[in-house]
Amino acid sequence: MSRTPTSRTLRSQDWFGGKDLNAFIHRSWMKNQGIPDRMFDGRPVIGICNTYSELTPCNAHFRDLAEQVRLGVVEAGGFPVEFPVMSLGETIIRPTTMLYRNLVSMDVEESIRANPIDGVVLLCGCDKTTPALVMGAASCDLPTIVVSGGPMLNGRHQGKTVGSGTSVFEMSEAVRAGCMSECEFRAAESAMSRSPGHCNTMGTASTMASIVETLGLTLPGNAAIPAVDSRRRVLARDSGVRIVEMVAENLTMSSVVDRNSFENAIKVNTAIGGSTNAVVHLLAIAGRLEIPLELSDFGEQSRDVPLLVNLMPSGTYLMEDFFYAGGLPAVIAELGDILHLDAATVTGKTLGENNSGETIWDDDVIRSTAAPLLEQAGIAVLTGNLAPNGAVIKPSAASPELLSHVGRAVVFHGMDDFTARVDSPDLDIEADDVIILTGAGPKGFPGMPEVGNLPLPRRLLERGVRDMVRISDARMSGTAFGTVVLHVAPEADAGGPLGAVRDGDLIELDVARGVLRVVVDDDELARRLEALPPRVQKSTSGYQRLFVDHVMQADRGVDFDFLVGRRGTEVHGDNH
Repeated sequence: MSRTPTSRTLRSQDWFGGKDLNAFIHRSWMKNQGIPDRMFDGRPVIGICNTYSELTPCNAHFRDLAEQVRLGVVEAGGFPVEFPVMSLGETIIRPTTMLYRNLVSMDVEESIRANPIDGVVLLCGCDKTTPALVMGAASCDLPTIVVSGGPMLNGRHQGKTVGSGTSVFEMSEAVRAGCMSECEFRAAESAMSRSPGHCNTMGTASTMASIVETLGLTLPGNAAIPAVDSRRRVLARDSGVRIVEMVAENLTMSSVVDRNSFENAIKVNTAIGGSTNAVVHLLAIAGRLEIPLELSDFGEQSRDVPLLVNLMPSGTYLMEDFFYAGGLPAVIAELGDILHLDAATVTGKTLGENNSGETIWDDDVIRSTAAPLLEQAGIAVLTGNLAPNGAVIKPSAASPELLSHVGRAVVFHGMDDFTARVDSPDLDIEADDVIILTGAGPKGFPGMPEVGNLPLPRRLLERGVRDMVRISDARMSGTAFGTVVLHVAPEADAGGPLGAVRDGDLIELDVARGVLRVVVDDDELARRLEALPPRVQKSTSGYQRLFVDHVMQADRGVDFDFLVGRRGTEVHGDNH
């Protein structure tokens, strides 16, 4: 057994190192699991924060990953202790996992602080599990390393590649348009999800796995190794070894991640065609680490960064192909001096040192900067009288001809209203119109669900229409596509102008100029806002009430106002 020495007295010794009643209790009750006395000798206690759950299909293989981390911790001379936190299954939880991201971050933060933990390994995969765990750990600011669960293998159905999420949306619209039978739709289910792991498209799960690798919080290669590949297990074991070393080095999260790390993350998100959800998650993580980051930074930092990764929904391939083509290390190497290559990472080396000399093995999956998929493809930030504090759109997943568009507004107030009327033959709507959805923001839903990529009216689908401009205060799945404007801030339920739009108003979208506005003069818009009825509180008690009372808007990361910042791990008092 190797031991990584440390000259510091570790925080876990406040629990295990004394001779009094409480130290007796702490050690004795831990020993009922068969833990020998020597494990309390001052070696670092490593928390393995596990989001395993059978209700989170993306993370259902985490028992094995946790065991690999445990072996690595023991190998390096640490004391591993696994603990669970609430798990967020994007595909199952209602009304939306985003409602609970902040709750999970609180679970993580308080679990770390309240227990004898010197360093932590975060096991995350499904969309919100990654930002939630990183946010909670950031507020404690201990040595932290992330191990993602990895993507599913490529889906294959009827001789074609099937991408999780992206192909579902395509097939669903085909069924509604009468171009695909419900039996064919049902038959595609098993073909799409044929192995453990998270979405195999460049959806939010893959995006956030790439983001944490870029931030320097994982070992190199973390983002793309398939969940079932043995190299994923090796990475987990190596992470267990490395976290023990990080505790000895006192390499905390705040000593790894800085402003340059976030600029790198925005640029890499552009190059991979990453999810719009990365915006709210990066803003929230930056807030926890007390690092200045604004919505406008996403437009500025992604400017002139090309789209290199040819993955659904912006391209053709899937995460398995991305891995074989070289994965994120190849992208980082190709971007070169576009990034801050001197940014720190959990390896103790810089981002540039970790990825130096990495090779692109398939130049159709990962393009070169000289021959990109798109010259400019960053998440665009829009402002104007319809979104005073900003909104976002993903141009690489949109229809180019709609990126500069003026159309007549067709307004829906909430998803119930939309569902009730969208397929009505009496609905006055044409392909050039702009669909407006209100009441789907952080407060309005509540929780800001992924409904922004609204289904198109059936009669327009039957005429061959496959995209329209859609604007809302909601989010959309990172696997989705379309000319969809999201995260409008402030939202309608927070008094935002979106709530004052009326049917027939002209809406102007100009992505190149960063403009989103309703063609109504300021005085008229102000009169409409003044005349709006008071917001009706939809939730009166419990966690939802806490959420509505304290959630910030999309341009602030949708975190709770009282959770911003680092609070450390100091805890006073004992339990007996």
